[in-house]
Amino acid sequence: MNKTIANAKRLYRLKLNQTLPEYKRFLYNELLHDKSQILGIYGSRGVGKSTMLLQILNEMDYKITQKLYISCDHPMFQDLSLFEFVDEFAQKGGEVIVIDEIHEAKNFQKEIKLIYDFLNIKVIFSGSSAISITNADFARRYSMYHLPILSLKEFIELSQGITLSSYSLEDIFNRHEEIVDEIFNQLQDKKILKFFNEFLAVGVYPFYFENENKYIDRVNEVINTILHTDLSKICNIQPEKIVVLKKLLLTICVSNPLEISMESLAQRVGISKPTLYNYIDYLSRAELLSHITHEAKRFKSIKKSDKLYLANTNFFNALCLNSEIGTVRETFFVSMLKKKNLYYTDVGDFILNDKYVVEIGGKNKSFKQIKDISNSYVIADDIETGSGNKIPLWLFGFLY
Repeated sequence: MNKTIANAKRLYRLKLNQTLPEYKRFLYNELLHDKSQILGIYGSRGVGKSTMLLQILNEMDYKITQKLYISCDHPMFQDLSLFEFVDEFAQKGGEVIVIDEIHEAKNFQKEIKLIYDFLNIKVIFSGSSAISITNADFARRYSMYHLPILSLKEFIELSQGITLSSYSLEDIFNRHEEIVDEIFNQLQDKKILKFFNEFLAVGVYPFYFENENKYIDRVNEVINTILHTDLSKICNIQPEKIVVLKKLLLTICVSNPLEISMESLAQRVGISKPTLYNYIDYLSRAELLSHITHEAKRFKSIKKSDKLYLANTNFFNALCLNSEIGTVRETFFVSMLKKKNLYYTDVGDFILNDKYVVEIGGKNKSFKQIKDISNSYVIADDIETGSGNKIPLWLFGFLY
């Protein structure tokens, strides 16, 4: 164990030689000041979890000998007991340890619980979104944070080197015209639709700013790693079934929401309907797709199709290069709001927080379908600013 800790410290010192981005994502300050003994960050691969962990560790006021970074995807940790390793580090004066890619460690749930129960050391860990499939204790026992894809706001901040404000959902609905003026006053380049269209195509992962030319290749790597590594290990999906998951994603990519029923979707990918629902759950939790149900399913058992979307708009370019603009618009909206209380409806497209009914469309979209519904709004693409109950679609990229 002494040799393993010595090697881990050596690797950590090598990490310290790497230049970290100056930009810090929106959860940074909250995580830095969280006093919990154990806290975790989960999210899709590529969203910047490892970078944020290192930024936080570098900022923490401990001696270099009292803090450590390890990544469980390194071979030395494959068959190692995390508890024994962390225990040894704590005995040698360790005060805080960052454990990256914790889902790669053997029996990681049991090991982190032992650390929580018996050791006096601060632990910050990161894991795949898929870890939430396996154990509800993560949300209850530890201080857990979800790091999503970049928002449009963050994309513009990174590309322009500026700082912008974020807004609550209620603020956007109630004072969107005023907010648009505030945003435009902060932008040197006022062409917000140019930024928005770029974001829809290539902007949801921070690594876009490392190498724009290789971006779509890396998005494909993200998809394949989630399928072949995260879901295969965490959900115990056999390798031959991963092909079915990929086929399911491709089918959703080329289909409009509600275009195909669950029965026909199951037939198309060659699996039973119960298995299809299991796979949809896996892919949704791993943030490869978004699964939106009808509002009436909350109250009673009714036969209503579910809506399936790719998890973000950049997946269209990576998976199928064939997308309807209406599907892209809805996919963006869902990707920014899926952690909210979001359902689809018969009249309008979605209902949010049991209050706001929205219809999504182009700049000429009318209120005809929702004119008799209170708290109803048209969310319109291809407009810079809205008026009354017509709100620009891009503005929902400023929620975080």
